[in-house]
Amino acid sequence: MPDDGVSAQRRTAALGRAAGPLGGLVVLVVLLALLSPDFLTANNLLNVGVQASVVAVLAFGMTFVIVSGGIDLSVGSVAGLAGIVTGWAVAGAGLPLWLAVPLGLAAGAAAGLVSGVLVTAGRVPPFIATLAMLSVARGLALVIADGRPISVGGWLGELGSGELFGFLPYPVLVMVVIGLLTALVLRRTYAGRAMYAIGGNAEAARLSGIKVTRQKLLIYALSGLFAAVAGILLTARLASAQPEAGTGYELDAIAAVVIGGASLAGGVGSALGTFLGALVLAVLRNGLNLLDVSAFWQQVVIGAVIAAAVLFDTLRQRRRTGRRGPPPLRSPALRRGLAAVVALVVVAGGWAVYQRQQGAEDGRLEIALSVSTLNNPFFVDLRAGAEQEAARLGVDLNVTDAGEDASRQADAVQNAIARDVDAIVVNPVDSDAVVPSVEAAERAGIPVVAVDRAPSSGTVVTTVASDNVEGGRLAARELARLVGSGPVAVLEGQPGTSAARERGRGFTEEIARFPGIEVVASQPADFDRTRALNVMQNIAQAHPDVRGVFAANDEMALGAIKALGDRAGDQVKVVGFDGTPEGLDAVGAGTATATVAQQPKLLGRAAVEQAVRAARGEVPADAGTTTSIPVQVVTRNNLEAFRTGR
Repeated sequence: MPDDGVSAQRRTAALGRAAGPLGGLVVLVVLLALLSPDFLTANNLLNVGVQASVVAVLAFGMTFVIVSGGIDLSVGSVAGLAGIVTGWAVAGAGLPLWLAVPLGLAAGAAAGLVSGVLVTAGRVPPFIATLAMLSVARGLALVIADGRPISVGGWLGELGSGELFGFLPYPVLVMVVIGLLTALVLRRTYAGRAMYAIGGNAEAARLSGIKVTRQKLLIYALSGLFAAVAGILLTARLASAQPEAGTGYELDAIAAVVIGGASLAGGVGSALGTFLGALVLAVLRNGLNLLDVSAFWQQVVIGAVIAAAVLFDTLRQRRRTGRRGPPPLRSPALRRGLAAVVALVVVAGGWAVYQRQQGAEDGRLEIALSVSTLNNPFFVDLRAGAEQEAARLGVDLNVTDAGEDASRQADAVQNAIARDVDAIVVNPVDSDAVVPSVEAAERAGIPVVAVDRAPSSGTVVTTVASDNVEGGRLAARELARLVGSGPVAVLEGQPGTSAARERGRGFTEEIARFPGIEVVASQPADFDRTRALNVMQNIAQAHPDVRGVFAANDEMALGAIKALGDRAGDQVKVVGFDGTPEGLDAVGAGTATATVAQQPKLLGRAAVEQAVRAARGEVPADAGTTTSIPVQVVTRNNLEAFRTGR
């Protein structure tokens, strides 16, 4: 094992490696402070800390694995599983929180330990072992929760939204404590020194007397335990346990560790560097949101930062192994490319500042719109309607994409509050998870309008929505009318989402009134066309006599049509939901028999109109009620009338 002199050298080297991410963080902070007057406010900086907390805790656990030369792709799913186990223990088993939380932590540690057993005893590569655990943990979370979020409260809810001494958010405090614990383990314990030794050369570590198998089991168990802490922290922030929580977070955790100076080859890394890496990602997301950068471009920028971090890690490895190669910055092409990128960032930032100043000088209202996802034509049309209404009314509209991630949506609403926007329009990823965000906006005196889905509690000016349950009933009646009797199949939406639950409930309740109809298969296809294609192919193979299909959105209906081929519309009646342009085209072509049309552009226009009225103090007397946008069944008979608005 390394002696004190070597340990001191490692600490010095770690500080040197942390200088890179620290310098990048300082540059980011200075640049964003110049570009956005809202960035350096105390409220926004605390927001950054809260938004970094979950990823940072995940990344601290990931640091142990990467330092030892491994990888853990399961941490996001394990975080979701731990949150669900905690929520189920309270709501389902009736346990007190002080027992439920340790049970959630134990679930995470157990999942990590199983991954460790696969890696050590099973000789499975860490990438494959943890990829398998990613799927197992997510599946278990969905099974335990039955695809539904589980509300939590008590002191756990306070942990997510409360503050120590009235100014320090508890999530930030948890992040700092876990960071200090990580540094202690890495630098002051036998296990930490063993991690560096194993990552540097596992065989040499074994020959020096380190029990490599035992240490790897400990490493993956710690990673699972820290993922469980992150999952419970995420549950506390959202006041509900989400079965899909943490999806994709493993990539952010790995990025934070690598940005912080750790090497994917192992043997190098530090808690400080990981902390700085997590802050870089949080500051970047927060700043891009404040500058009103498109949600799509935000993904491009963050991806470029991650790629740059991995590139520099590769260059560090070359220097360590003596394969230096030509210095990259001596390449004229690369220098010109970097100069172009810097110029583009400066111009884009300057343009964003100019636009905001113009809006401020004109006295125009600023409305924030958080959409659950922009990876669905329905919500793209909703955004288009909102933008049209904002342009008509002369207000600025800042649109953010939550990517079906309730935590990311909470971050977007926090950022909008920090900017002191005039009103917020939110299309909830989940009705329970959005409640803390609605309550935070209410405390800040900012009116909130919900669109398409209503929060389960909290005060909103109105909810502009179609009735998803009634839409499901209409779909059931139409399919029963078309089929008469016989077997039908259902393609469900993404498990855990409000739309999937409500449309499914309406359809199930109504179809039960038709005894001649038998639902022979009901499978989730996640509102995705490709997934629906595969699921429908499997259903058609198992039930070749199926006579009808209800898809909970038009994207899945289009996937089912592709799977059914020539049978669609003739032998097999397909009913979709949403009334998207492609869905209506399929109805016109006869491949889809009907769709329950929601008129998403009208939803977006009405939501912005209500938000502008609220921002101007025109709050209706019946605040909190629903502004209903009618749904209707569209078939070939009334398609033209629907499209022309007659």
